[in-house]
Amino acid sequence: MAERKVINKYYPPDFDPGMIPRRKRAKSSQIKIRMMLPMSIRCNVCGEYMGAGKKFNSRKEIVDGEDHLGLKIFRFYVRCVKCSSELTFKTDPKNSDYVTEQNCSRNFEPWKEHYAKEAEIEEKRTLLEEGDALKELETRTLDAKAEMDMLDDLDELRSMSAQNATVSADDLLARLQIEDIEEEEEEEDELTEEDHAKLAEFNEGEIIKRVEEKKPEPVTTKRKREDDKKDTFDSLLGSDVVTVAKKKRKKNTKKKESNALGILSGYDSS
Repeated sequence: MAERKVINKYYPPDFDPGMIPRRKRAKSSQIKIRMMLPMSIRCNVCGEYMGAGKKFNSRKEIVDGEDHLGLKIFRFYVRCVKCSSELTFKTDPKNSDYVTEQNCSRNFEPWKEHYAKEAEIEEKRTLLEEGDALKELETRTLDAKAEMDMLDDLDELRSMSAQNATVSADDLLARLQIEDIEEEEEEEDELTEEDHAKLAEFNEGEIIKRVEEKKPEPVTTKRKREDDKKDTFDSLLGSDVVTVAKKKRKKNTKKKESNALGILSGYDSS
């Protein structure tokens, strides 16, 4: 099959690519594309929710008469997964985002509201500073002070990281040993005279027994205890059950003895 896979094609010497006619396409024509939702939306017709990343066979077109600083704006057409109604949304290059347009609405996004609040505060600040030079100077000094504080914090973090980088594992172990020794010395200072006397007696060689050692039981008492257990078990089972069990044991022992004798006689005959 390798010889059938043609990679290079033959071009005649008089081939002119400029003579190939180009395909004409209208500027407002729609293109069929496979895309994923860039945001989570809700269908206004049936109320179905569609999350970001859902795949669709959609149509794309260039919006006529709309642009932002020379950037084109595109419109996308998709179908609702439940009611099959047509939903449209378009790009928003000004905010680097997308805008819903027809039969759909965007779900609540907290990060977007946060950015909107920050933009509103910045706009109010610029309006206040327009006609007041003192207010502008005050805000500039506050911004400079905040920036200096941030730089100081950054320098402190850098110095701490540099100190930690120079510390080795041996230094850490030595520091831990020093701390253990200091703790032992503090504990010794807290001990009373009686505790010191007991420690001295213990160091001299006196053995303090914390748990009494159990003496081993003699063999006779051990057998007697086992027999007592057996008698109590027999009494719980009943006399009839015990006698039947004893008979079965005797039969089993006799069978074993007869089998052993047969095996020995076979060896002798051989």
